[in-house]
Amino acid sequence: MSISCEFDYAKPDTLRDALGLLARHAPHGAVPLAGGTDLVAWLRDGAVSPGFLVDIKELAELRGIRRKAGHLWLGANTTFAEIMASPLVRRHAPILAEAAGMVASVGVRNRATIGGNICSAVPCCDSGPALLVYDAVIHVATLGGARRIPIRKWFLNPRQTALTQGALVTGISLPVAKHAGAFAKLKRYRGEDLAQASVAVRVDARGDWRVAYGSVAPTPIRGPKVERLLRGDLKPSSARRKEAAAVAETEVAPITDIRGSQIYRRLMVGVMLRRAVHLAAARRAGRGPAYGTNILEEDAP
Repeated sequence: MSISCEFDYAKPDTLRDALGLLARHAPHGAVPLAGGTDLVAWLRDGAVSPGFLVDIKELAELRGIRRKAGHLWLGANTTFAEIMASPLVRRHAPILAEAAGMVASVGVRNRATIGGNICSAVPCCDSGPALLVYDAVIHVATLGGARRIPIRKWFLNPRQTALTQGALVTGISLPVAKHAGAFAKLKRYRGEDLAQASVAVRVDARGDWRVAYGSVAPTPIRGPKVERLLRGDLKPSSARRKEAAAVAETEVAPITDIRGSQIYRRLMVGVMLRRAVHLAAARRAGRGPAYGTNILEEDAP
């Protein structure tokens, strides 16, 4: 199906020029274009009909992965393929690298950007749960200045974020600290598919656990009840993992749609949580498989 709506197009050279275009053409529905993996599909399906596209793919201010002042910085235009390949991400944010490897297909990962993923804000966005367990901060630029928005305040509703009209995400920062974790994604089949449900877990050396879920609520969400249950436990027993799985099932609110029933999704969240906690504890202790393993496609306790 072709794109039927008409729109104007511009490709600015600088971030300030891009912000100016977005502000000036806001009444006509100006939107930024980066990887385009979501936007082009929505244009094709008639889900959106902007009057002006601002191409930000080549803006130098939105690119780069670096460590600075105790934080890992990801430019908004960093692709999931770049996240997977980055030694800095694999070292300091391995849960995010693991999630990046489960995004769609090779072709999509080569184009889709992490900034676009969080701005699309679909409930099944793969980066959402991983960024939540890292307490990431979203950096936003406007003509009036810069803002920092904690990830916990970013997702408001399906396809709705805290980003104001005319603003652009410039990057995402994650605090650097020793930890281990795991990301699990439930799909209908191996290969390219949207998440039916996803779970991210993170544990540090003190036994501080962070848990987040995707595709089982209107937005990606944290799991505070499970976090409290596991707090201080560096090696949760089988019984404790089973208890945590049961609690996880009460924290989510999945729906029934073409990809699965709400009952199936809820029960699988418990399965994924139990396996992810076991894997995270093993990795913290220096055991377990390398990051990049989908625990739903491997034998797991």
